[in-house]
Amino acid sequence: QLQLVESGGGLVQDGGSLKLSCTASGSLDYYAIGWFRQAPGKEREWVSCISRSGVSTKYADSVEGRFTISRDDAKNSVYLQMNSLSPEDSAVYYCAATQPRKYHNHPDNCRDHDMDYWGKGTPVTVSS
Repeated sequence: QLQLVESGGGLVQDGGSLKLSCTASGSLDYYAIGWFRQAPGKEREWVSCISRSGVSTKYADSVEGRFTISRDDAKNSVYLQMNSLSPEDSAVYYCAATQPRKYHNHPDNCRDHDMDYWGKGTPVTVSS
């Protein structure tokens, strides 16, 4: 059972940056990884995902150009660098892992129902 732990969330001002980390209890080599977020009173939404190799990445339109996903398999970690944050980015951010073949189910995004393992989330609050 793969366990994922997110960290790096916190309070930041409008226009600021944060870097989230997702660290696994075991090797992440076999998995594609996604980041999702859920704001209070809203449905969970997909943010970004990265293929098993790291060569392919996908981003939601709302974060394209501001967020960057990356991975360091030697550290069993995936990162989400978030720049130019706005209050609309405030949410609990979750990382999730899936089988590599599921990453390719959808050309432009990753779906939460394709994910096999989830972390418990880290909160991000952007103040105006």
